Amino acid sequence: MVEHVDVLVVGAGLSGVGAACRLTIGSPGTTFTVLESRAAIGGTWDLFRYPGVRSDSDMHTLGYPFRPWTEGKSLADGPSIRAYIEDTAKHFGITDHIRLEHRVVSADWSSEDARWTVQVERADTGEILDLTCGFLFSCTGYYRYDHGHTPELPGIEDFRGRVVHPQLWPDDVDVTGQHVVVIGSGATAMTLVPALAESAAEVVMLQRSPTYVISLPERDAVADLLRAVLPAGAAYRAVRRKNIATASLSFRLSQRWPGVMRSVFVRGVRRQLPEGYDVATHFTPTYGPCDQRLCVVPDGDLFAAIRAGRASVVTDRIERFTPEGIHLASGADLAADLVVTATGLELLLMGGTVLSVDGAVVDASKTVAYKGMMLSGLPNFAFAIGYTNASWTLKCDLVSRYVCRLVNHMRTEGYDTVTPLAPPDPERLPLIGLAAGYIRRAQDALPSQGTRAPWRLLQNYRQDVRLITKAPLDDEGVRFRRHIRAASGSTTPVAAS
Repeated sequence: MVEHVDVLVVGAGLSGVGAACRLTIGSPGTTFTVLESRAAIGGTWDLFRYPGVRSDSDMHTLGYPFRPWTEGKSLADGPSIRAYIEDTAKHFGITDHIRLEHRVVSADWSSEDARWTVQVERADTGEILDLTCGFLFSCTGYYRYDHGHTPELPGIEDFRGRVVHPQLWPDDVDVTGQHVVVIGSGATAMTLVPALAESAAEVVMLQRSPTYVISLPERDAVADLLRAVLPAGAAYRAVRRKNIATASLSFRLSQRWPGVMRSVFVRGVRRQLPEGYDVATHFTPTYGPCDQRLCVVPDGDLFAAIRAGRASVVTDRIERFTPEGIHLASGADLAADLVVTATGLELLLMGGTVLSVDGAVVDASKTVAYKGMMLSGLPNFAFAIGYTNASWTLKCDLVSRYVCRLVNHMRTEGYDTVTPLAPPDPERLPLIGLAAGYIRRAQDALPSQGTRAPWRLLQNYRQDVRLITKAPLDDEGVRFRRHIRAASGSTTPVAAS
């Protein structure tokens, strides 16, 4: 017999474990299983093992609202976050529901049976098996786990040193006394540079163009104060509300007065660097402050490494690799023993799962997102991706709460199918409104969104709380159905009134 569960969660990272906890808390009696393709839970925080790996979102908002973060560091390191996810799974009894090394290959929705049949490959045994579920919930994030993005690097075959991508960091890398070039200007590069500079002879961050950077304390002084006078849960909730409001205000100001916020961010960097440093070239982007994600450095560690002469920034383009390093378009040469290609992610929506309805493969790029978490024409399916301007978990937790509401509503009302509809007007907007390279490269493969609610989300947590957790479930964007099973065993769909 094929095993069946009410909800099948795909992915056991931060969002997948959170989804399973929400089902336990908010939808008692619902059967569920969590499938994870890797050999451990933790997702991103188990995969990334490069030096200094950490979050650039505070743990009071990146953490779960139902599981207070009690560690001292607000900007936490990767191992601490992984331990937090594992501890949360154990606390809520989720571990027994997780099946590791189970990769979802495809999923087909049967309108006749009102259920998904999910094909799974077991990495540990090579076995192919089928599971069925009433609702499929993808919590795989939006990038490939097996490799990151590496652009064409002319002459790389001539380079006598070593080239490493942070996403697949080897255990045997030792940079002691070495000359290191980190290619990139995003959060990963800015994490690696100060960490490598602790033991390397020299670390250069080579970027084509600069990124907005802000220094924040590794510890939250308000959190430390409140933990001393309030119970842990109350302190956590208060700091969480404070940090959500602060991030939201910063984003709104960046949208409304981009020139003012550009000046604020650049002045903040200038204060951290030696007098006369070329901030205009190396830390003043040409794009607007909310067009890409803001990079956060804890306690200004990147700037401290630059001030100490242990790290430097070069803004230039690669002309070619040489045996000794990199020759730049400006004519300069960078010597390197190790080159780290912190050049970004490669998007892979739904973990690469092939989705189909009654045997017809669904092209996600032809679908329209409903509330940023379901796709038009795809029944009983939701996906969790986080915010681009705030902590990932804020949005993913809202999606999990919605799925619980939806499952409970369908059970109560006797529905077995809910299908999002495309908006009536033809205008479409990008699902992810960032100008980052990894988004631009995959834009044609991503779903779109509409121009108004419930087909559009505005990257605003307060508004999304109302739209996702409080608004009626039965709105113009979805259609509920129940199937009446005839004596012959066949089913007839009946639309909700």
